[in-house]
Amino acid sequence: MAYKKIEQYDEDITNKLMENYRSSIELLGEDANREGLLKTPERVAKAMQYITAGYNMDAREVLNSAKFHESYSEMVIVKDIELYSLCEHHMLPFFGKAHIAYIPNGWITGLSKIARVVDCFARRLQVQERMTHQILDAIQETLNPQGVAVVIEAKHLCMMMRGVQKQNSVTTTSAFSGQFEKNETRSEFLKLITADLY
Repeated sequence: MAYKKIEQYDEDITNKLMENYRSSIELLGEDANREGLLKTPERVAKAMQYITAGYNMDAREVLNSAKFHESYSEMVIVKDIELYSLCEHHMLPFFGKAHIAYIPNGWITGLSKIARVVDCFARRLQVQERMTHQILDAIQETLNPQGVAVVIEAKHLCMMMRGVQKQNSVTTTSAFSGQFEKNETRSEFLKLITADLY
């Protein structure tokens, strides 16, 4: 299935993760049998399965589930798409927003599917740079548009909570294909995602 809300968790995976998190709690010097921590291994096991549900999602299937023939050939932009992911280096969250545009070439997709594609790749152990290109590639390969543009802005807790501890830093990544490789088209897109339209 392309996308589904997790309502039932794999019992075997949950139990194995619970054992690992229980051991981790004890290795950190806590009492895993303390009242406040008694159910923590199970909660974290389920939370991690939810947060990494993107491994069970197929972005191309998501786009194809609402793919329509349409003669529209102007820029389509979905901006300020909220995203939450896990840095694969420290397994700490990073979060922010994605701005995505494509220029149709005979096919469009449901607008919500663009946001679903972001979830497909954000809900994994990730690096922002790779995720940016994965989103672009999925849209380019499935819809074969005249071009795709992806810009992601995110804050990384691995930089905020540990290491350099820079609280206000924002990381921006971008990827462009087709018509968006032309300065004029790319500039129009960048202007539109930074403009206050309303």
